[in-house]
Amino acid sequence: MDITPGAIAPSPRQKWRPENCDRIALVLQGGGALGAYQAGVYEALHEAGIEPDWIDGVSIGAINGALIAGNPPERRLERLREFWELVTSRHLPDIFPHADEPRRMRNLLQACMTLLLGQPGFFTPNVPNPWFSLRGAKTATAFYDSAPLLHTLRELVDFDLINNDTVRYAVGTVNVATGNFIYFDNAKQTILPQHIMASAALPPGLPMVRIGSDYYWDGGLVSNTPLSHLMDEAERGNMLVFQVDLFSARGEVPRDMSDVLARAKEIRYSSRTRLVTDQFRILHNSKMALRKILNKVPDEKLSRDERELKEKLKSLPRISLLHLIYRKAVYEDQALDYEFSTVSMKEHWERGYQDTKATLAQKDWLVIPSEEVGLVVHDVHQLAEMC
Repeated sequence: MDITPGAIAPSPRQKWRPENCDRIALVLQGGGALGAYQAGVYEALHEAGIEPDWIDGVSIGAINGALIAGNPPERRLERLREFWELVTSRHLPDIFPHADEPRRMRNLLQACMTLLLGQPGFFTPNVPNPWFSLRGAKTATAFYDSAPLLHTLRELVDFDLINNDTVRYAVGTVNVATGNFIYFDNAKQTILPQHIMASAALPPGLPMVRIGSDYYWDGGLVSNTPLSHLMDEAERGNMLVFQVDLFSARGEVPRDMSDVLARAKEIRYSSRTRLVTDQFRILHNSKMALRKILNKVPDEKLSRDERELKEKLKSLPRISLLHLIYRKAVYEDQALDYEFSTVSMKEHWERGYQDTKATLAQKDWLVIPSEEVGLVVHDVHQLAEMC
């Protein structure tokens, strides 16, 4: 795998999907600098000829999703590389010894550069600082200005393509005034750069984004994993789902304050993924039981609503969900999501690529489950732990 400037994207194989699969979905969690892991995941899928036709994203997942959905398949890797090389172009020289503690120090210094200077193509510090801004001033509610991201999105994403329904695309945001979680979905409205910027507007770093008469923040404040939107909308059709999480719900017990901050961030942003899948499985089993009951009752004894429900339950979706989770390195601490260095970006990209290759090697995981099962979840990391 080569993500150096000018690298030629591998030609995709003929598009592939499992038998009885109606959609291939990509669910992308938020996680700032860790988002390069998702780019690596997509590269492995692209090489295998697996192209998503449904993408749900939050924060950096919304940005990566836009770079994929907003470009034709032959240009998607190129655009992902351009973005990640741009936002990690300000970095320290790689002069630190290759050991855990020196690497931790280099990462900390790189994160401090981000805090002081922002990141090219992404955000720049507000002047004056919000603590020295007048109440109600443009600079009073965020430490950084996200105007560079608007320019980057316009340069790298074809919004006409996003909105032509080739790929269903949705981003999660939070309404600042109401606290309600809102999805902007190209099946229901026209997607603009502002929708993506809103999904990535994590306070107090980045400013809220106005859309219409309302203001929005990063969807990760409420739910960092947009899996629930996919499950809610998937009333019909079988799916192969690649869910890419950047924070792991499982981790080590902290041993110092840096560990405490990192672990708290992981728990906060892992967003109870297993709970969502468990709830879907319970709901699916309940619908199957209701369908069996309704099938035993003659139609003439059913009300109009009951007959409509019986018809709706004839075809329940079946889902195979492949769960890919970034597991942080021993030298990464609580700053891992805003440590934008080329070295770390390449490592994250490579980890995503290799984890996906290992997942795709499990051929039986790509099979759509039977109607009785409804939903299966596979995780290559759990497989490794059992071996």
